[in-house]
Amino acid sequence: MTSSKGGGGDVDPSLRALLPHIESTNHEAEVPELLLKLTDALDRRSVQGSRALERFKRDLFTSGVLQYCSDALRFEYAHVEGGLHTAAHLADVLSACCVGVDPVTSAAIIHSQLLQSVAENMTFLATRVMERVVETKDDAQKIRQFRKIFDSICWLLKGHSQLIPHVLQSKHYQKIQLSENEDVGGVLFSFLQNLVGSNSAFLTEIRPVVLEGILDDIVYKLGCGSSAVLGGGAARTLLLVAKSHSSIARSIPRKYRGLDALLKTDWRGKGFDAVVEQLLDLLYSEAPSQGASQDSAAREVKAACVIQAAWRAFLIRRRMKMLPRAVSTLQRSFREKKRREELQSQRKKAEEELRLQVRLRRQRALREFHQRQLYLLEIVPAGQVDKYLAEVESRAAVIIQKVWRGHRERRSFQQQKEALGQFKAAVTIQRAVLQFLKRRRILQSTLSPWRGPKGLTDARRAELMKQVEEHMARHPGGPMSPERCRELHRRTQEMLRQYLMGREVERRAEHHGQALLAQINTDIELLTNAPPLKDVAEVDSDLYLSRSGPVAYRARQSHNALLNASRYPWWKRLGDEFQDPESVPAENLAENFESLYFG
Repeated sequence: MTSSKGGGGDVDPSLRALLPHIESTNHEAEVPELLLKLTDALDRRSVQGSRALERFKRDLFTSGVLQYCSDALRFEYAHVEGGLHTAAHLADVLSACCVGVDPVTSAAIIHSQLLQSVAENMTFLATRVMERVVETKDDAQKIRQFRKIFDSICWLLKGHSQLIPHVLQSKHYQKIQLSENEDVGGVLFSFLQNLVGSNSAFLTEIRPVVLEGILDDIVYKLGCGSSAVLGGGAARTLLLVAKSHSSIARSIPRKYRGLDALLKTDWRGKGFDAVVEQLLDLLYSEAPSQGASQDSAAREVKAACVIQAAWRAFLIRRRMKMLPRAVSTLQRSFREKKRREELQSQRKKAEEELRLQVRLRRQRALREFHQRQLYLLEIVPAGQVDKYLAEVESRAAVIIQKVWRGHRERRSFQQQKEALGQFKAAVTIQRAVLQFLKRRRILQSTLSPWRGPKGLTDARRAELMKQVEEHMARHPGGPMSPERCRELHRRTQEMLRQYLMGREVERRAEHHGQALLAQINTDIELLTNAPPLKDVAEVDSDLYLSRSGPVAYRARQSHNALLNASRYPWWKRLGDEFQDPESVPAENLAENFESLYFG
């Protein structure tokens, strides 16, 4: 067999078959096949001999297979074939690979780079399986997986005892230790018994806080548990811990007073009396006499009675202090309920009286109607009775039709009222939007960018020359005297002078207007890019001050108009963002608020 050592030599065929699974991107799907090939390779190397197996384990470490298997313990095995059973088998194989490596050449490297990670991931996997055990309750398969993982951790710790403090002090082990499940507690006690039986020196190497936590958990299971299996495991574990070190055995009776009475009264006759007797003899062999113990028990009972009496007196006093408040609250609620019942009964009585009065009025009106009909029938001649009854029926039909039509119109009007209100609101919004768009178009045409004066182009000049030539062709001039030519020349020069003088004034006015337009466009751009008021400094505000008196007066007038408009009702300010407050007619502001609605 050949193996890879530091990058030299040939690669082992079994190791070469494992590397593609490590380099794969779908790591969770590769775990079952990797586990199968790794188990087969270990079985074949174990048949070849211990040296071949040790070299193969060292190659597994140097190639990164063990580190990958350690990281694989944290995968989500809900989507892996075999689930947590595969994870437990992987933990078993990983612990077997980590035990038995040559300690001379690579123990320090393996301990620093791999073993702590393996122990941490195994306890994490045990925590996950423990949660499943607690959720499923009495699932034998999950309990077997949990036991198998802890057996793997125990095998790893037996081969590398320096990891025991690291495991016992980890947060995952402490979480398992705090579990109330009996099956979890039995597995944990078996784990501790195996550790103490193989190497009890770790009890003095771990921190006192961790040792106290282990002892507290054992005594808690003895004091609160009722299962004989759990109690027997706790008693055996405590006996092994006490036998391992005499200092621990001496400290247990001082720290846990009443443990002897607990063992005698609760755990005798449960099937492990020999363990209980050995534990009592070991812990209380130097205990005081029976009389002294009875006095101590009596003092403890008396102290417990005093504490209970004080606590009950405190509860009674607190209840008595809260009693007046509770009584007042009860009386207030009772009186409020009584008042509501009286109001309800009065309202019901008033409704009954009103209903009775309406019924009486109807009966009285009906009686009067019948009496009037009888009186009319008496005074009407016999030949006119049928005609009179037909008229009465006709009038009754007209009244019924009138009432029904009125009811129908009122109902239809109530149904159309909401649609009418929506229509009026839509008309108001459309009117405001159209006014806004009209003002925006006017503003854009007024504040268009300055483009400069329009000069006379060559095409326009050619067109004007053509028109002059056509005019001269249509109106040819006759012979003109020299005096007439001079007069015409003088008049032309005078008109040219007047035109040039007027053109200078117009040009100056045009330049002035163009300068004003440029200044207005600059101010508009400055106001558009102005920062928010909360970010404006005192120096920045000087840029927006106008030196023009009319502009300042107009700004003040607009500001006052906006302040007055902000006090109007909302239905008068519906188009504020579209309309200048000064353009609102006075009669619109004096409208009645109720005129906008029906009913």
